[in-house]
Amino acid sequence: MNRTRNRALVAALAIALAAPAAAFSRLGDAERLFGLGKKAADATAPITDEQEIELGRGIAANLLGARPLVRDQALQQYVNRIGLWLALQTERPDLPWRFGVMDSTDVNAFALPGGTILITQGLYDRLRDEAELASVLSHEIAHVVERHQVKAIKKEMGQAFATELAGEAAGRSDNTMVQMFGEKAFKAGTEVFVRGLDKGDEYQADVRGMVIAARGGYNPYALAGVLQTLDGTHADDTGVALMFSTHPTSVSRIEHLENVVGDKLEAFANVETPARMVRPQQP
Repeated sequence: MNRTRNRALVAALAIALAAPAAAFSRLGDAERLFGLGKKAADATAPITDEQEIELGRGIAANLLGARPLVRDQALQQYVNRIGLWLALQTERPDLPWRFGVMDSTDVNAFALPGGTILITQGLYDRLRDEAELASVLSHEIAHVVERHQVKAIKKEMGQAFATELAGEAAGRSDNTMVQMFGEKAFKAGTEVFVRGLDKGDEYQADVRGMVIAARGGYNPYALAGVLQTLDGTHADDTGVALMFSTHPTSVSRIEHLENVVGDKLEAFANVETPARMVRPQQP
């Protein structure tokens, strides 16, 4: 049933064709433990940043054609303000980061190549405070920093990916490149949305996302709260169940965080962050 709903979304898409400096410095040991550093941003990238940005914008345009943004300027500005601050704490701060809340009751979030992050209103409405919002955004930001979606799309496209890049390098016009490369990558990207990323990518984004949240001055363990909330409701909530069809279970993700992170970020758990959340205006 969940896979059917995912494929229905794909069909719609096709048709639509600040933290204190001292706190930051204390993260050194944790970041070394988790392998974070400048090398993370240089992980084998098959395309340039410019091409990645172009690819992500093309996918975002089609995605938003099927599920537009919530018409609430205050909400969108709020989410962008939090997201941009968190993105500045990463190894890819210069990407043209964009954040948005989609008009959908489903519970999900999408990290697109090049720095576009989208979460559904269904997920946003289940978050209890700003720290939980930051934890979700940090998880998705980590996907972009690690280029998880780019790698998944490259794998889905197979030889076609290298062929299109070779054609571009040979002097293909920009418009044709956008048309051909973007269209093929979009089709591959929709399959990635249906199937989800590898479990290893999700686990890695959870851990790296906790560090990004801590860098931004948020309680890094807020992610566990989000996972516990979703785990407690997914059996009776089809919108939440849809998310679990493309992600590891909350229990397995929490267990992984306990094994890898444990109490190593406990010093950053008692920060005071705003409890308020800007809710979408009711029509």
